[in-house]
Amino acid sequence: MPKAELHLHLDGSLRPQTALELALERGLDESMDLAAISPRLQAPPQVANQAQLLEAFELPIALMQDADAISRITHELVEDVASDGTRYVEIRWAPALHLANGMDLNASIAAVVNGAASGMATTGTHVRLIAVALRSHPPAMSLAVALEAARFIGDGLTGFDLAGQEAAYPDPMVHRDAFDAARAAGLGITLHAGEWGGAAQVRQALSVGPARIAHGAPAAEDSALIEELIAQDLTLDLCPTSNVQASIYPTLADHPLGRLHRAGVPVTLSTDDRTVSNLTLVREYSLAHSEIGLSAPELWDMNMHALRVAFLHHDEALRAELIAEFEDFAAREPLLEGPNVQ
Repeated sequence: MPKAELHLHLDGSLRPQTALELALERGLDESMDLAAISPRLQAPPQVANQAQLLEAFELPIALMQDADAISRITHELVEDVASDGTRYVEIRWAPALHLANGMDLNASIAAVVNGAASGMATTGTHVRLIAVALRSHPPAMSLAVALEAARFIGDGLTGFDLAGQEAAYPDPMVHRDAFDAARAAGLGITLHAGEWGGAAQVRQALSVGPARIAHGAPAAEDSALIEELIAQDLTLDLCPTSNVQASIYPTLADHPLGRLHRAGVPVTLSTDDRTVSNLTLVREYSLAHSEIGLSAPELWDMNMHALRVAFLHHDEALRAELIAEFEDFAAREPLLEGPNVQ
């Protein structure tokens, strides 16, 4: 099945073997081996909260401090998502986290752009990029990320995001200037919300006028917010396994992906972090079917919706091409026939 994935973090998706090679090459820990490095990249199946989950990103970020490492990791991630049958992917990362060894924002972004381009050339999977600002960083840095990201719109960078610890930095409007600059430049606007703070935190995300929200599952707790999301046609890019891992929900069966979709809220399905969550997109679809109870037509509906809301506003011809490709597949696949297929 051809798939589209809209919520995928670069620094949460390193191949363990690559991480080991980079660690040894860069002298981070000469005693490290594959058995030792894997637990530092992969979080436990369930941790206490979002803050603890973010600890799994410390080693990847330490390894991603030069252009060669970043380009290699990006290229390999495109190869990995292509192996899932993914035909379109949006990869996001925080350029400001990769400046410790002297790179500037331009070089940090260029390294990902180059890796994505080589990955596309190798696999044929289409890639677009989302630059992430961090809630914990000064607003001036977020603005700098937005302005520098805008320089790469012609190179496949088409989105702007805000992520990081919500409990410590709950108000996204602190970074309003960055959102305004990104929107004015033509970047698609998204932000992380709802990994802490429940439905109220998802509602607060509406203040920046996003096209999509990364996560946002707790919106299911607020019927008025559900109606608002439907009225605004505002998509939630959901990652159930990651949400269970962060203890937002106790089990996958408790995740509201199905309830939100059936209520009419626009949703998509993604992995969030392939390595941190020990996950593939094929596996996430399988779990959504077996544990959450979504039918094949419902999953296909989410998959098609991902193409419709992808940050391809700079290349509508590609969007139309991908939609046609997916529709051709559905026409030949009886399992996808049903009332939820659009």
